[in-house]
Amino acid sequence: MYGGLFRFVGEMGFFSTLLGIIGFGIGIPLGLVMGFFLFIFSKPDKVKDPMIRPIYELDSDALEELIPEIPLWVKHPDFDRVDWFNKFLAAMWPYLDKAICPSIRAMTKPIFAEYIGTFRIQSIEFESLSLGTLPPKLYGFKVHETDENELVMETAIRWAGNPDVVLVLRLFSLQIRIQLIDLQIFAAPRIVLKPLVPAFPCFSNIVVSLLEKPHVDFGLKILGGDIMSIPGLHQFVQEAIRKQVLNLYLWPRVFEIPILDASVGATKKPVGILHVNVVKALRLSKMDLLGTSDPYVKLSLSGERLPSKKTTIKMNNLNPVWNEKFKLVVKDPESQVLHLRVYDWDKVGGHDRLGMQLVPLKVLAPYETKELTLELIKNTDINNHQNKKPRGQLVVELTFTPFRVESSKSSSRLDGCRSMVSQNERDIHDDFVGGGAGLLWVKIQGATSVEGKRHSNPYAVTHFRGEKKKTKMVKKCRDPVWNDEFQFMLEEPPLKEKIHIELGSRRSGLFGFLSKESLGHVEINLIDVVHNGRINQKYHLINSRHGMIHVEIQWTQ
Repeated sequence: MYGGLFRFVGEMGFFSTLLGIIGFGIGIPLGLVMGFFLFIFSKPDKVKDPMIRPIYELDSDALEELIPEIPLWVKHPDFDRVDWFNKFLAAMWPYLDKAICPSIRAMTKPIFAEYIGTFRIQSIEFESLSLGTLPPKLYGFKVHETDENELVMETAIRWAGNPDVVLVLRLFSLQIRIQLIDLQIFAAPRIVLKPLVPAFPCFSNIVVSLLEKPHVDFGLKILGGDIMSIPGLHQFVQEAIRKQVLNLYLWPRVFEIPILDASVGATKKPVGILHVNVVKALRLSKMDLLGTSDPYVKLSLSGERLPSKKTTIKMNNLNPVWNEKFKLVVKDPESQVLHLRVYDWDKVGGHDRLGMQLVPLKVLAPYETKELTLELIKNTDINNHQNKKPRGQLVVELTFTPFRVESSKSSSRLDGCRSMVSQNERDIHDDFVGGGAGLLWVKIQGATSVEGKRHSNPYAVTHFRGEKKKTKMVKKCRDPVWNDEFQFMLEEPPLKEKIHIELGSRRSGLFGFLSKESLGHVEINLIDVVHNGRINQKYHLINSRHGMIHVEIQWTQ
């Protein structure tokens, strides 16, 4: 009897324990779900208004907490107020909203299309897309002056917006609505417009980078609930976005937006040297009355405004031998063409053309010497029947030598800084600088505060190794801009040489040379150019009160 009672009590205890475990397993998840939804959807009954007090009533601790919120134009005197721009942006914001949102839809459409079919996703599309009614604001603006051909600006942007962005995701047979709310973005970008070109909008690219870590905060509603309210998730998502943005755009990383084609207004830099050996000519046409000719050859590259190079004149010779060598600067070996023209020299009147020929540089392999025997033609018109007439042959040897990539050491605006090493250190460095032929490229960009006693029609003259090259004259100007380029072909690096640049002024007219006067001069040591590859800076003019000249020099080999 007692044994049966004990068995009954034992069975009841087992079932009670089992029911307790089941209740605990169901109650805990049910309670968490109910608490989550109550936490998300519940709203406080009373919200107190914030206390607003004048700044002069705050103590030092409260003021220190507000310092990060003070606009940059208050903390930094070199930042300007941009209230006018904020008013302009506020007026234009509704129109910018309508212009930007269609672009966002078009940009995201191919991105969404990549996910269709994966993870059983049937479609992704915007139900609504608007940037809201609150525009971003700029809290200060600064423009940097540099020696480069660019415009550098820095600002602080804050956007506490109310965008209406709803994304609909169709998964299986479910329709999931994802809504972006309470967006806040605080960032300090650097915006660079470069290079500046003489074509609207006067710059080719917009380069954007972030100077410090941005602040990004937002809410995300899924099925009506703000999932960013889940403890720990908000901080995790915010930190992940911040790291991703920093990896892409934190300076020195940049985001480049092309505005104009790269060829518009671009100044192509030299990339190599074309060595031309004019060997000889065969069976040239007879142009003189005595049945002979006095030939010479002119050679030049397409796209260059430099004077053509010429061989010597071979008198009374239809099969001249020159073996004369020339060097031409190449800027684009894929498109440039070598022009070869043979002339008959005449003492009186114009010289007669005996024939011509063209050689595209793209047929030349770097460092390989190629000998060509060219059939001379009258002109480049293939339909001209006179091109079928024999005019002789021209034999040339061509070698294209590209510059070493490492010779252009740096192209940032920090290159404008001169090397501040001692003379002993420079002598040590001389042993490590590679020798060989190269190109010294000089660009006289402009000058400021130059003024003559009787007139101000400034021009610049560059003196180097006995060569004299002159810029154009700018009339009645104290701050001339030339942007004239000069090239000097050298057999070895100019380690111990200087380049002399002199500014002058003269009256315009026939006898203007009688009224020349000096506006100052400068001498630049080229050792820094050889070691750095490039310098770009302004120099104070000697014998000038306030005058300065802006020069860019590059050495490539």
